[in-house]
Amino acid sequence: MNNSGLGHKIYSYLLATYKWYLRTPERSLDEAYNAALEIQKLENEYFNGNKIGSDLTPHSSSVMDYFESNLKKQLRIIRMRLTEFRASRFFVNESNQKSIKKLGIEHLNPSIVLEKLRFIDEVTTKYTSSDEDIITREPIDKAPDPQIEALAVEPKQSNIIKRNLNNNGRRIQSKGKTDTTGVLPRSIFNTINRLQIELDPKSEQDVVQNFRKAQRRTIISVRFLLLLIIVPILTHQLSKAFIVGPIVNHFKSSEEAAIFLNYEMEEQALLELQRFEEKIKFQNLISSNITPSEKNIEIQVREKALEIAEEYRLISANAIKNVFADILSVIAFIWFLLLSKKEIAVLKDFLDHVVYGLSDSAKAFIIILFTDIFVGFHSPHGWEVILEGISRHWGLPANHDFIFLFIATFPVILDTIFKYWIFRYLNRISPSAVATYRNMNE
Repeated sequence: MNNSGLGHKIYSYLLATYKWYLRTPERSLDEAYNAALEIQKLENEYFNGNKIGSDLTPHSSSVMDYFESNLKKQLRIIRMRLTEFRASRFFVNESNQKSIKKLGIEHLNPSIVLEKLRFIDEVTTKYTSSDEDIITREPIDKAPDPQIEALAVEPKQSNIIKRNLNNNGRRIQSKGKTDTTGVLPRSIFNTINRLQIELDPKSEQDVVQNFRKAQRRTIISVRFLLLLIIVPILTHQLSKAFIVGPIVNHFKSSEEAAIFLNYEMEEQALLELQRFEEKIKFQNLISSNITPSEKNIEIQVREKALEIAEEYRLISANAIKNVFADILSVIAFIWFLLLSKKEIAVLKDFLDHVVYGLSDSAKAFIIILFTDIFVGFHSPHGWEVILEGISRHWGLPANHDFIFLFIATFPVILDTIFKYWIFRYLNRISPSAVATYRNMNE
């Protein structure tokens, strides 16, 4: 009776979970729709139906921060729930459609779905270009604009860049150095332009707008970097605990399963058992008690051998789990990158502002630190430790021939890439940083 009651509870729980899974598309779409309604409510009540953040309504900076934080929260909910909606709709097949009818769950009306999606698009379209507006610089493989370098030093000169943009937001081709040569030095004209900016009554609004744009770019970049670290680690741990682990334990549960994955594990186990046996004999020789018989020593050694075998069986199973969990982590990492094209562009722009905003001595210090760690004189020892650790992580024997060949080639290739980057890009962008790097390296 107890077993039947327990089975009924398990069946009810599984049935409720399956119903919850089948209602995922409807639930995700409703949450995204409600978030869009909240955004529209804020627009109608506080911004006269205009976009949140519009300059047409007089609000203080603290009030605007509250509205913008609430807007970001609702946009995040919409983005996550629409992704969940698309993914759940993708996995709903014909068998699920039949199950929906059998369980009495109302099917989504296509006209209602399209109406909600159209409303969500109308609300979010006004804010989708905000992340793209953060990107103001050109790709790094092109020659940098001197005015952008001046922007990294003096943010107040942003209006100078705006004057060089046409109505479509495209940069007007700058003139060559021979065309810009005049009677007076260019620094005098730069000083006059800076004074004009400081006397402009709208300069304060431009500074605030640029600061908010930089703040938004920093938040997006830091959050994206954290997700790049968290997503693979979390995928590895969860898949290892709930997917790969049970499957491997099921096939490795047999006592006849292989204990050692490679000969190095076997050698380590034999060495550990040999040391244990010698330790017992040594303790018996220096002890004042009666020396135990060889049979007792053999029993202790046998118990230790069984303990070592169980330990290495777990190590072998864990290594197999790591292989499949790492594969799933790489897949999750690549999938996350494919879904984050805008965030990657924002991160690239953020790194450009950070790296090229550093002083020459800071650039030289970072380059020397990076090159000495990975391609320096002591780097082979580090690469050897890393490769041996990866081999143990996957349960593979450490192939020293491959390790030595890797150390003899990869750091050399990496050093060549560094030198080419310094010669090709850094020498053109910041010659003083290259000179500082050479002086520090000497």
